[in-house]
Amino acid sequence: MGDLEKTPDALTILIADDNSSDRMILARIVQSQGHHVLKVENGLEAVEAFEKHHPDLVLLDALMPEMDGFEAATRIKTLSADDLAPIIFLTSLTDADSLAKCLDAGGDDFLTKPYNRIVLKAKISAMTRLRNLNKTVLAQRDRISTYNQYLIREQEVAKNVFDNIAHPGCVDASNIKYILSPMAVFNGDLLLAARSPSGNLLVFLGDFTGHGLPAAIGAMPVAEIFYGMTLKGFAMSEILKEINKKLVQILPPGVFCCGCMAHMDFRKNVISVWNGGLPDAVLYRSNDKNIERLPSFNLPLGILKQEKFDVSPKEFNCHSGDRLFMCSDGILEEENAEGEMYGEQRFFDVFENSNDPSSIFCDHKRALDAFRVSKDQGDDHSLVEIIFRQEDIDESAEETSASVAEPAARDWRLDYELRSDTLRSFNPLPLLTHILREEPGLSIRSGELYTILAELYYNALDHGVLGLDSCTKACSDGFAEYYRLKEERLLSLDGASIKISLGHRPEPGGGVLSIRVEDSGKGFDYQNLDAGSESNSGYSGRGVPLLHKLCKSLEYQGKGNIVAAEYIWPEKGPA
Repeated sequence: MGDLEKTPDALTILIADDNSSDRMILARIVQSQGHHVLKVENGLEAVEAFEKHHPDLVLLDALMPEMDGFEAATRIKTLSADDLAPIIFLTSLTDADSLAKCLDAGGDDFLTKPYNRIVLKAKISAMTRLRNLNKTVLAQRDRISTYNQYLIREQEVAKNVFDNIAHPGCVDASNIKYILSPMAVFNGDLLLAARSPSGNLLVFLGDFTGHGLPAAIGAMPVAEIFYGMTLKGFAMSEILKEINKKLVQILPPGVFCCGCMAHMDFRKNVISVWNGGLPDAVLYRSNDKNIERLPSFNLPLGILKQEKFDVSPKEFNCHSGDRLFMCSDGILEEENAEGEMYGEQRFFDVFENSNDPSSIFCDHKRALDAFRVSKDQGDDHSLVEIIFRQEDIDESAEETSASVAEPAARDWRLDYELRSDTLRSFNPLPLLTHILREEPGLSIRSGELYTILAELYYNALDHGVLGLDSCTKACSDGFAEYYRLKEERLLSLDGASIKISLGHRPEPGGGVLSIRVEDSGKGFDYQNLDAGSESNSGYSGRGVPLLHKLCKSLEYQGKGNIVAAEYIWPEKGPA
C-alpha cells in the first residue's frame, strides 16, 4: 500500500495488477504526476482496498488470480453506487471483443500495454473531469429533489386551502356520483354543487385551459361566486353572468373555462342546462332508457364581454330517476397504447349497452380504465352523474347564525316596489332572502321563506302582470312556449308594477312574518280556487297547496291581485 496522505488537488489511485514490475512502473508514472497510490496484487484485494479507502480512480488489470478484473469491476461499481469511481482497465488484449468486455464489466476506459506516460496522464485527466461532472450532477439532483419536496409541501398546503374554498357544498350528496382524477396535484377541472334556499340543486362542472396550479387558480373566484350567489337564491343565469364577468377580468388571453351548469327544480320537475364548451351532456330517461344529448351552444366562460355573453339555458321536463351526465374533454381525448382516442362513440356506447340505469356510472369508469390500460393520464378526467329525485328536496337551512347570545326578534317593516324596467331584468328574491336571513330566528328557515317568496312573486309576475297560463306547461313543447311568451311579454312590458311588503313582529317564543304582494294585473276569481287541490292549473297552479302548507294563513284580496300571508316561527326548530 502507498502513503494515503495527499494534497487537495491530488487523487488517490488504486492500482491492481498481479505483475510486480507493471505495478511499479504504473506507480512511478502516477506518483510523478502528483497523485498518491494504493497497490494490490489481485481482484479480491482490489475490492477490499476500495471498500476501505474509497479511492478516486482505479487502474485494474483484466487478468488476475483469486478474482479477475471483470468481477472486481462489477463489485467496485456496486460499492461506489452514485459516487462515481472511474475504472481504467489494464490489458494486453487488443481484439475488439476483449476490449468491449472490459467496458461491459463496468470499465470506463482501457489502457493497453506497454503503458504510455502521456496517454495515461490524459486518461486520468479525462476521468477526473468525468468524476467532477458526476459530483455536479449529483449535487444538482439533490437540490432539485429538495426544491421538489418543498414545492410539493407548498402545493399540498395550497390544495388544502383550495379544497376548503372550492368544495364546501354538497358534491357528496347521495344523488351525485363523480370522478375527479387530476393529471397533477391541482385539478384543472372543477366540480361545484350547492342547494339554493328553495331546496333546488345547482351543479357546475368546469374545465380550465391547461393543467395543474395555473389551471386551478381561476377555480377559486368561480367557487366563491357560485356558492355565495347560490346561497342567496340567485338564478343560474345571474350566477353565470357574474362568473363570466370575473373571469374576463382576471384571466390572461388564451385562458378560459369550459363549463356546464345544471339547475334541478324538484318541485317543477325541470332541469335547466347551460353548456359552454364542454362535451355533450346526456339526459338519461329512466322510464324508457332513451338518451337526449345536450350539446354546447355557447362559448366558454371568460371570453366574451357581458353584452355578448348568452346565459339562456335549455329547459327539460324530468321525472324521478332521470339522470344527467356531464364530462370534461379529458375523458373523450384519452388515448390508449396505440394512440387511439377514447372518443364520443365509445362514450355513448356505454349508454346503449347498459341495461341497469344504476350501473351506468360504474360502467363508464370500467370502460375508460379498460381502454387506457396505463395509469398515466393525458389530461384531467371528470365525469358527473346527477340523479333527479324529488325526495332530495331539502328545505332546511345549511347553517344558522343564531346563538343564545344574540338578541330577540325585532319589530320592523319593509316596503319594496318594482316597476316595468326592473321587472324585465331584476330578480328581487336574493335581496329579500338576504334581508330575512339577517333576522337570527329566520336564518335557519331561509329555505321555506325563499319558497314562499318565490311562489308569491312569480305568481304575481307570470300570471298577474304577464297574464301567462300555467296550463301551457303541460308538455315539453308547451313549457318552451311558456318561456318564449314570457320573454316576449317582458320586453313589451309598460306601466306594470309589483309591490312587496314584509313585516316582522316578535312573539313569545318566536315571531310572525307578514308578507303582502300586490301586482298591477287584472286579478282572477280566487273565490273558486281549491286550496287543497294538488292539480290546480289556474292563477297559482300547484304552488297554492304548498303555500297553504307552509304559511299560517294565506288570503287573496281585492280582485285577486293582492295576496297576504303570515308565517309563524317558533323559537326552536324550523316551522
